[in-house]
Amino acid sequence: MIARCWYCLLLLLMLGAAPGGQAAPGGSVWVLGIDDAIGPASADYLVRGLEQAQEQGAQLVVIRLDTPGGLDSSMRQIIKAIIASPVPVASFVAPSGARAASAGTYILYASHVAAMAPGTNLGAATPVQVGAPGPPSTPASKDKDEKASAPEGQDALTRKQVNDAAAYIRGLAQLRGRNADWAEKAVREAVSLPANEALRLKVVDLVANDLPDLLRQLDGKTLEVAGQPRQLQTAGALVLEHPPDWRTRLLAVITNPSVALILIMIGVYGLLFEFMNPGSGVGGVVGGICLLLALYALQLLPVSYAGVALILLGLAFMIAEAFLPSFGVVGFGGIVAFVVGAVILMDTEAPGFGIPLGLIVSLAVLSAVLLGGVLGMALKARQRALVSGDAGLVGSLVTVTQVMADNPFCGSVQAQGEQWQVQCATPLQPGQHVRVIARHGVMLEVSATAPAAQGE
Repeated sequence: MIARCWYCLLLLLMLGAAPGGQAAPGGSVWVLGIDDAIGPASADYLVRGLEQAQEQGAQLVVIRLDTPGGLDSSMRQIIKAIIASPVPVASFVAPSGARAASAGTYILYASHVAAMAPGTNLGAATPVQVGAPGPPSTPASKDKDEKASAPEGQDALTRKQVNDAAAYIRGLAQLRGRNADWAEKAVREAVSLPANEALRLKVVDLVANDLPDLLRQLDGKTLEVAGQPRQLQTAGALVLEHPPDWRTRLLAVITNPSVALILIMIGVYGLLFEFMNPGSGVGGVVGGICLLLALYALQLLPVSYAGVALILLGLAFMIAEAFLPSFGVVGFGGIVAFVVGAVILMDTEAPGFGIPLGLIVSLAVLSAVLLGGVLGMALKARQRALVSGDAGLVGSLVTVTQVMADNPFCGSVQAQGEQWQVQCATPLQPGQHVRVIARHGVMLEVSATAPAAQGE
C-alpha cells in the first residue's frame, strides 16, 4: 500500500514537470510596469524582466502599461523580446485613466494577451516626424498623398515611416489574431479607442477592473506560445511585483536628454577647471565621470550629430574667450552655437524626449555669467601692476643674505623665490636692505637704502 502511494506521488510529480502540458500546474505571475515614456531604460528593464521570469519558471508575465509612447528603437527591442519569450506576456493598460498611446499600442498588439481597464484608451500610433520637417506637398500631389492615406503636407520620408509603421503593426495584429484594419487606421489617422470600444472591435482580448480580475479571467485560458499550447492557471497563483531596480532608475535618469545636456556642461567645465588648476583632482574626476556618462547617454538616444557638434563648438568658444583678447565676440558666438545645438540636439519628437527651452536658456545664461566673471577677472588682472619678471624685480626691496669674502661689493640676495647675485657701488653687509635698480643677465645691480642692522 505504501509503495503504491509513493508510485502515485511520483507519477503526479512527473506530470507536474511535463513542459507545455495543459494539465501542468502553473507557476508564479510576474508583474512589470511602465508608467512613463518608453526609452532605453524601460527597454532594458522589460527585456531583463522577461529573461528572469523565464529562469524563475513563471507561467505569465503581466506588463502594466501607462505610457504616452516613446522611442521606436526601444519599442522594437521590447516587441522582439515579447515575441521570442517562451513565457506568455499579457499587456494590461491600467489603472483607470492610464493610456497606451503610440509605442504602447504596438506593445499591446505584440503581446499574447491584450487587456485594458475601464476608463483607459489606446491608439494614436502615428510615428512622430524625425528631424527637421520637409517641404510641404504641392497641390498637384495632393490627390496622390490622399491615395497613400497620408495627411496633407507630409514629405516622402514621413510617408515611408508611416507605411513602414502601418505594415509593422498590421503584421503584429495578424500574428495575434486582432483587428488589423483598425491597427493600420491608428497609424495612418492617429485615432484612439476607449476600453469598451477596443473590446467590441477585437482590438483587445479582455477588459478587467484590476489585476486580480485579469488573472481570474485568464485562469484556464490556453495560449499559443512559441508554437506550443500553454494553459494558464492563474487563480490563486503567486503574484510577484518586480519594480524597476537601481540600474533601471539610474539609466532612466542619465538617458533623460535634459540630464545628458547638464552632464555635458558639468563634464566640460570640470575638465576646464582641472586644466586651469592642475593638481586639485576634483574637477578632473567629476568632469571626466560626467562627460563619460553624457556620452553613454547620447549613444543610446536618437541625437543629431550636428547638435552635438554645435554644443561642443559653443563650449569651446566660450572657453577660448577666457584666453583670447576678442572682447566677447568669440564668447557670444559660443553662446549662440550652444543654444542652437541644444535646440536641435534630439533628433525625435517622441513624448518625453525633448529638452525644455527654459533649461537651454538657463544653461546659456549660466555660461554667459561664468564667461563674464572670467572676463572681469582678466580685465582686473591686466590693470594690476606686474609683480613678476623684470617689471616686478626692478625697484623691489630685498635683503642681503651673503657677502663675498674677497669682494665686499658683491653678494647674494633672495628675490621672487630665487637666489640672485648682486653688485653694489658701496660695500655690502649681511642683513642690509638694498633696492634693485637694474638687471644684467643673472646679475642684479642694487643700491644701499639703509645700514645693516646692529649686531648683524
